[in-house]
Amino acid sequence: MSFIESLTLTLALLYTCSLLYWSGKRWGAVVSAASLLGAALVTLYWPLFIALLLAAGVLALAHRHQSDLVKGEVRANTLREGIQHLLALSILLVGIQYAANAVMLKLGITPYLMRPDVGDAFLPIAGAIELKAILTLGIWDQTHPAAAVMLAVVILTGLLCKRAFCGWACPLGLAGEYLYKLRKRFIKRELLPPAWLDWPLRMLKYLLLAGLLYIVLGMPSASIPHYLEGNYHKIADLKMALFFVTPGLITLACFAMILLLAAWRRQGFCRYICPYGALLGLTSFLSPFKIRRSTQHCLIETKGMNCDKCTRACPANIKVHQQGTVRSDECQACMRCVSACPKQEALHFSTRNGIKLSARGLTIMLLLLLFMIPLIAYVGGFWVSQTPTEIRMYLIQHLGSIGH
Repeated sequence: MSFIESLTLTLALLYTCSLLYWSGKRWGAVVSAASLLGAALVTLYWPLFIALLLAAGVLALAHRHQSDLVKGEVRANTLREGIQHLLALSILLVGIQYAANAVMLKLGITPYLMRPDVGDAFLPIAGAIELKAILTLGIWDQTHPAAAVMLAVVILTGLLCKRAFCGWACPLGLAGEYLYKLRKRFIKRELLPPAWLDWPLRMLKYLLLAGLLYIVLGMPSASIPHYLEGNYHKIADLKMALFFVTPGLITLACFAMILLLAAWRRQGFCRYICPYGALLGLTSFLSPFKIRRSTQHCLIETKGMNCDKCTRACPANIKVHQQGTVRSDECQACMRCVSACPKQEALHFSTRNGIKLSARGLTIMLLLLLFMIPLIAYVGGFWVSQTPTEIRMYLIQHLGSIGH
């Protein structure tokens, strides 16, 4: 685990402990903090200790100047944007470190910067094949183990808290939001497609997901060990990086279309193209937590007012004010509708039997899933790639000639 990974993990988990403590869940804070400290003691990994001390110092300093943020006593929009930007910054630093490691390998220099294993999260097909190997053959891949861990984590977030990963953590969603805002500075008008076109376009991401699932499910279980031991799998991450660094004309055209979609309408990439969004959209139907509107408190029923502030705040254009329970696969649990509602009791993120989850509670759940599970995987030896640096250095020299 690289230092950037260690720092992000410890900062996120210590922040979770802070949120638990200030929300009255003292035992939860103690257990989480003890788990983090225990992991550092079990592994005796010195970057984890340094990251833990540095993260504690950062939180202590933040508490002096932004105590409401550290306590989670801020508006949902502020909390969500803070989480999004910090995670995006972490991914950016991880990308820089990964690029430096790859360049040194290409030059035949033994890297002094570790390869950040969390980058394997961008290998969904490899992760899915590894999960299939675990479930059908009991084989735990040691080449890109973090790919399986992060894919399982993302699916678990969808099962427990809808598409909160998309709305609170995904850096691509954040980039799309900035592209949309940039377009709005020059073209103010909304450019929404008609309803008859919107639905077929939304199905594109499900077609992409079906294609990826066909690749994974179509691979015979008997051939999986050969694939996992092959040279292509050992450098699948470098192949993926090469795809983005040296794109062809078709790839550039696809990138241009994705950028145009993101700028064209809010959450355009998430809504029409992203297969991860499709996967989470399907799993989110099973989530016990959903946006629910209480007709006993809503101004529409109680006062006869024509209020649709929740709908106008929704980036996915869901008609929240017309529904009792929002079951849409496009809901990202961003809680913008909850923040916009003038009646606090009227709209909430809750289960059918009334268990409510505030923005702070959702942040706690999401951060625990995103970082506690990888920490457990690291302690259990199922996070760091076991492919020797010498083999990666040799294979990167022959990257163009290595196929499936």
